[in-house]
Amino acid sequence: MSENSSPLVGVIMGSQSDWDTMKEASTILKEFGVEHECRVVSAHRTPDWMNEYAKDAEQRGLEVIIAGAGGA
Repeated sequence: MSENSSPLVGVIMGSQSDWDTMKEASTILKEFGVEHECRVVSAHRTPDWMNEYAKDAEQRGLEVIIAGAGGA
């Protein structure tokens, strides 16, 4: 998953198994030259981390969060 120092978009998913679907968002963002990051942020397994990610997103410069999760 991509790691950029000043991303504008966060692509987050509930588990690593969601990457097969969510990587398409990353591919399109790369094609348009949009700096982004991809993270596994589970609301069920790591709710505190998800909350911190959302609270810090704007301060870190994120303008958009694309979120997806499987049907678990």
